[in-house]
Amino acid sequence: METNIEEEEGRPAEYFKGYVTHVIENGDTFWKLAGKYQTTAENIMRANPGVNPWNLQVGTVLNVPYDRPLVPGDVLYSSVLNEYLIEGLTVRYPFLESGSIGKSVMGKEILYLKIGNGKKQVFYNASFHANENITTPVLLKFAEEYARAYAQGGYLYGTYAPQLYEDYTLYLVPMVNPDGVDLVNGFLRGGTYYGQAVDIAARYPNIPFPSGWKANIDGIDLNLQYPAGWENAREIKYAQGYTTPAPRDYVGEAPLTAPESRAVYEFTLAHDFSLILAYHTQGEVIYWKYLDYNPQDSYAIARYFGDVSGYDVEETPSASGYAGYKDWFIMTYDRPGYTIEAGRGVSPLPMSQFDKIYEDNKRILLGGMTQI
Repeated sequence: METNIEEEEGRPAEYFKGYVTHVIENGDTFWKLAGKYQTTAENIMRANPGVNPWNLQVGTVLNVPYDRPLVPGDVLYSSVLNEYLIEGLTVRYPFLESGSIGKSVMGKEILYLKIGNGKKQVFYNASFHANENITTPVLLKFAEEYARAYAQGGYLYGTYAPQLYEDYTLYLVPMVNPDGVDLVNGFLRGGTYYGQAVDIAARYPNIPFPSGWKANIDGIDLNLQYPAGWENAREIKYAQGYTTPAPRDYVGEAPLTAPESRAVYEFTLAHDFSLILAYHTQGEVIYWKYLDYNPQDSYAIARYFGDVSGYDVEETPSASGYAGYKDWFIMTYDRPGYTIEAGRGVSPLPMSQFDKIYEDNKRILLGGMTQI
């Protein structure tokens, strides 16, 4: 059985989507509706670019955004909340594009957001690992802050947002592993897939369930699925005892057998990304290298990220230095790729860390564009 965020929080879906719909009646104006819904006429105009505010037609359906920030930093995330927020952002800011890069094991859409029209393409992703899902709102909040700055013709952390929009195209996949996130955060309870996860976890009793779950719902670690030293990763993880589907560290039967990993792989092949960021937790560290590959400016950009975040810059430990998405990207494209380990503690990190994590990382997220 799956539950939704509105059931957990006791609030309607519209609250999390951040808008309501209104059917125009005689006498309506954007300004009257702004007062009725406690928002602004500017917000309504922006969300309905095809509607002439001076010639409203009775029966037309308007999207009316609430006048408050959309992305929460104080609730547990789920695949449904991720979907609601992406919908809400594209309603508020119709210049955003959203879609799906593929489906999870359970058939959930793996959603993306796109912002910008520039020739330089960059890609950020989060929640490869189920219990690292505090990274999902990091990307969503950045998208919201960027979109707001662009819509207002203003600045995003000191950079002129309209110029950023024209120079770069940013793609974000905030939740690579929706099934696993739902399991960890209690939105998947009972049913076939939940029972399968319980059976897998029982074979690894030293890993707490479900809080220790990193894998997809089939027990495959999505960040050990890429054809960049996959055989080395298998040797290392088998030696550690992860020889069957597990809550973490099982590499799968072969590279790219997990649909979520393959979706990110194919999405990457279909684009021309100059740089990627893969968000994980924890440790406040930036990993920038794969083997002896050293893409141009890669270390200099890593040092910049470290300077603006306060995070350490390190090479990936050998025990986890193979078969990751960042590894494959660097090996395949010889371009900068980074794993960002946000926050400190034991995953899943409490949402009380969100504000600090976002503050630490917002200039990394900006710099992923401006530094290339």
